[in-house]
Amino acid sequence: MDDLENMNNISFEQFENLFSKVRGAVTVSDENRDRIRLAFATQDGMRSKFATPDIADHRRRIREEDCAVRTAFQRDLGRIIYSQSFRRLKHKTQVFFNPVNDHICSRLEHVIYVNYISQVIGGALNLNKDLIQAIALGHDIGHTPFGHSGERMLSKKLKEKDSRLFFEHEAHSLRVLDVLEKHNDSFGLNLTFEVRDGILSHCGEAYNENVIVPVRDKKQEELTYLVPKKERRGPATLEGCVVKMADKIAYVGRDIEDALRMGIVNDDYFVSGEGKYLGTSNAEIINSLVEDVIENSFNKDEIRLSAKTGEALAGILDQNLNKIYKATKITTYERYADLIVASLFDTFMDALEKREPGVEPANEMIRKFFGFVDDHPQKDDPEDLMPLPIYVSDYIAGMTDGFAIQCFDALFREC
Repeated sequence: MDDLENMNNISFEQFENLFSKVRGAVTVSDENRDRIRLAFATQDGMRSKFATPDIADHRRRIREEDCAVRTAFQRDLGRIIYSQSFRRLKHKTQVFFNPVNDHICSRLEHVIYVNYISQVIGGALNLNKDLIQAIALGHDIGHTPFGHSGERMLSKKLKEKDSRLFFEHEAHSLRVLDVLEKHNDSFGLNLTFEVRDGILSHCGEAYNENVIVPVRDKKQEELTYLVPKKERRGPATLEGCVVKMADKIAYVGRDIEDALRMGIVNDDYFVSGEGKYLGTSNAEIINSLVEDVIENSFNKDEIRLSAKTGEALAGILDQNLNKIYKATKITTYERYADLIVASLFDTFMDALEKREPGVEPANEMIRKFFGFVDDHPQKDDPEDLMPLPIYVSDYIAGMTDGFAIQCFDALFREC
């Protein structure tokens, strides 16, 4: 009975820490370690020649002892899904902000869809599905509240302070994993090169990109959140290319479904649209795209859509842009999101610039922000390496939609 009571008192954070250390009362024998390692090597031998192997030097920035029962990519996956940033994705907007409709897609649901589509494609092409899963589930971990609206406004506010600064969710996802998240009481998750690269390089929003070829000569020093996407090269692995393509596939049809629920488009949208060649429902469109990718990528060191399917996909995306993303309901929501993000940025920035040592601010939200700054892993860096606006963008980017609104209300309710 005492043991059961003790189990009920164990917090999730305690469980997370115990699991991540992979040290406990029970250990795997040397004999079974060898058997497991042989199983991993056997899986490598059965995969495509273009797949990323499990038994390899996966270039963590800080070298670690191998785990007896998990591959390097499985360890990365565990660190990602047990992180606080991953948990918050369920309360962040994908495209449509609608807190009263639980069926509208959240950021967490989107990454789950990307993971599923990536797994189907990667499985058919006989690639490393553990690597795919880690990239897919981590690819949006640094996204702002309020979707791309929040991202654009945060980048705008940073540039107003310093033209060299920018915010892109891909780069910030890497920053979250490399700097802001904790593992074993230390900052940074120390993920493998392959996972970090796939997350940084995942952006699937280019409408006309039908062929993605891995950059096999990519160097560790290229993985930096300080360089904008226009100066970065594509994924280093074929698994990263799969996730990049799946990201685009995942949102195209689902955004139409959500637009139907929001009353932005009607039931004729699928059948009358530019991409009706692909299907007349989200399921049909995704199935057509997935099968086309598999057919045209099989036994190749590239991920490819056929020209006809790529043209149809571009047609749907362009139609969504004009009829959904520019709809009055969406643009009204974007103005609301812009107001919140811009107001929070200006307020926190002003408070930080005027902060006096030993003076406690009256507002609770300013106190919470100062606590974040005081605990920041880069607080001791000189200002030329850690400009003050980055503290603000780190803080706002980590917020859920609900907490951002709560902060806004607490700061401006008496104005």
